[in-house]
Amino acid sequence: MAAKPPAGDPVQDAPEVAAPQHAAAGLPAIGHTLRIAQRQMGVRRTALTLLKVNQKNGFDCPGCAWPEGDKRHKAEFCENGAKAVAEEATLRRVTPDFFAAHPVADLATRSGYWLGQQGRLTQPMYLPEGAESYEPVTWERAFDIIAEELTALASPNEAVFYTSGRTSNEAAFLYQLFAREFGTNNLPDCSNMCHESSGSALTETLGVGKGSVLLDDLHQADLIIVAGQNPGTNHPRMLSALERAKAGGAKIISINPLPEAGLERFKNPQTPRGLVGGGTALTDLFLQIRLGGDQALFRALNRLILEAAETTPGAGAGAIDEEFIREHTHGFEEFAAAARAADWDETLRATGLERAEIDRALAMVLASQRTIVCWAMGLTQHKHSVPTIREVVNFLLLRGNVGRPGAGVCPVRGHSNVQGDRTMGIFERPAPAFLDALEREFGFAPPREHGFDVVRAIRALRDGQAKVFFAMGGNFVSASPDTEVTEAAMRRARLTVHVSTKLNRSHVVTGARALILPTLGRTERDLQGGGEQFITVEDSMGMVHASRGSLAPASPGLLSEPAIVARLARRVLGAESRTPWEEFEKDYGTIRDRIAAVIPGFDDFNARVARPGGFALPHAPRDSRSFPTATGKANFTAAPVEYPRVPEGRLLLQTLRSHDQYNTTIYGLDDRYRGIKNGRRVVLVNPDDARELGLADGAYTDLVSEWTDGSERRAPGFRVVHYPTARGCAASYYPETNVLVPLDSTADTSNTPASKSVVVRLEQAHPA
Repeated sequence: MAAKPPAGDPVQDAPEVAAPQHAAAGLPAIGHTLRIAQRQMGVRRTALTLLKVNQKNGFDCPGCAWPEGDKRHKAEFCENGAKAVAEEATLRRVTPDFFAAHPVADLATRSGYWLGQQGRLTQPMYLPEGAESYEPVTWERAFDIIAEELTALASPNEAVFYTSGRTSNEAAFLYQLFAREFGTNNLPDCSNMCHESSGSALTETLGVGKGSVLLDDLHQADLIIVAGQNPGTNHPRMLSALERAKAGGAKIISINPLPEAGLERFKNPQTPRGLVGGGTALTDLFLQIRLGGDQALFRALNRLILEAAETTPGAGAGAIDEEFIREHTHGFEEFAAAARAADWDETLRATGLERAEIDRALAMVLASQRTIVCWAMGLTQHKHSVPTIREVVNFLLLRGNVGRPGAGVCPVRGHSNVQGDRTMGIFERPAPAFLDALEREFGFAPPREHGFDVVRAIRALRDGQAKVFFAMGGNFVSASPDTEVTEAAMRRARLTVHVSTKLNRSHVVTGARALILPTLGRTERDLQGGGEQFITVEDSMGMVHASRGSLAPASPGLLSEPAIVARLARRVLGAESRTPWEEFEKDYGTIRDRIAAVIPGFDDFNARVARPGGFALPHAPRDSRSFPTATGKANFTAAPVEYPRVPEGRLLLQTLRSHDQYNTTIYGLDDRYRGIKNGRRVVLVNPDDARELGLADGAYTDLVSEWTDGSERRAPGFRVVHYPTARGCAASYYPETNVLVPLDSTADTSNTPASKSVVVRLEQAHPA
């Protein structure tokens, strides 16, 4: 039987700490998964629901975007995926009575964990201006309120339409269509805060802002480099792919400031060896790099590869692929000159590595004919993230590791369908060709002026330039940087609207008026006028497939996301709109027909997605070694090496997830693999650094970030944990530490918040 939600917030001021683990998954993962699921869903519902996750006739996990192979296990989910499903399919409910008992001022004092544990939202709720509590409202009145505010704006650009990664292709396409027909490109999304740096770098260098590998490529690789990523917590099913690659003879290099249990050893719960044996050692070489040193490392490797080529000449047989470089690339000479000038003293200072470690990595690189580089936020959230990823591309181009089996770029997306949302047009800087196609298909002139990304949207709200904020999913307030600035900005809005399945912090940091619109989840049946519907998603490797929920909706008061957008568009745009919004709501197949007419690669969409497993979108660099860049070739680039400089007595902090969370959703208060229990306000510090700073294990400290403009930000009351981090580096969980990252501290080009390179001083404090 499912348990009731916690009556009060757990005390988190004294976390328990044990030694970190050196292996991931195994029997403990199964036990933890089942406990969490049964607590939320009960035994029978747990079995019925989890056996549908990621199946060809089931629903796509609402967690990460890792792809599935053609052959699937009956239990095709990981521990964190099961937690995500359990929280959506929970039997707990948030009714109007809950809001009557908990004014907004009370909810604002609660932790994100407590809010999320209350259960599923059941009907639209409205916070009138000056009111203390949300009150129930009809859908018709909710759409009237939104229309009142939108039509009262002086310009459509005073509205912001945010999207989280969970939104389906169909809902995302309708959402961007509505926003553009309304008259704005203000379509920030969670990509702005995570892989925007990847898209910026890859579009410039390869012509496509997505990864170039499919799942089978990982199985065929000789060498897989995992840089700035922790798959054991953030993408656990990736560990199965790495295990299979190892069985095929692949080597793995892990590049990370922290040792991560999943990359050390994987105990696959699907196999006897994983359950009762020792599992599989994954990493062959661990490079414990300093935060922000990745560009310097790849630059040094590129220098060494070029030097090796000079001693082993010969097209195709040497250290570089001369034929590929000659036929398919541009800018080699300028890049090579910059690489040959790489300075060893600077390299070792930036990376914190020994020359012998880099030489060991080089030997593995030169021994590999097929190399893949995977990365995540550890590379994308620095000021110099875009040139870092460009240097990764240089590294792969040198040996022809783009556009052949078992090789390529693999940015690992963190949220189911975050990549699909971008494909559908959720982007504040749309390509002219996309807008031209929209205009031809729907008969209106889309705006051409670029809109706001996440950071610019917060500035616009802060400065009174934006007055309505509409969020399709997500937890914008907790996901964004500079927490106090973000919350103050949201409170300046005339209206804030959140389409959500569950409560989160964003619902209690409101504009003058606020609406919560409850929606169907991935696990639930979607019945419309045209019968039972399904949605589609795109995974991290460009595979598009169907998702069909099977559970009864949590409440008869829910609407699907496509229905919400369609009804809102009809109410706001009125009879002047030629778009068949009512038809779209009744039959999602009609949406897919229009997607096929607008977006390349979706020809015959309905027929192709009906096939089990779906289909792969075209990717020119992968499919034909053609590169739709400005030069028509893959572009080598040359940029100065950058890395964070840290004053004496300071540390470089990265924000990261615990094992009991997914993005801003907190499932529990433990981080099992890192040895943390019953608390989240911890800072992981190298023991030698801690001793130099006079901080004993178990001491309490305030984290104070320092910025070049002289400003400071403070996060109080963190327990110091002596931990084997890279020297000079520290780590702590977000969203608690987002307060330390200024709105203006962003990556060049991509404007992604620089959450992985925060200079902090640690001031001794008392427990919170």
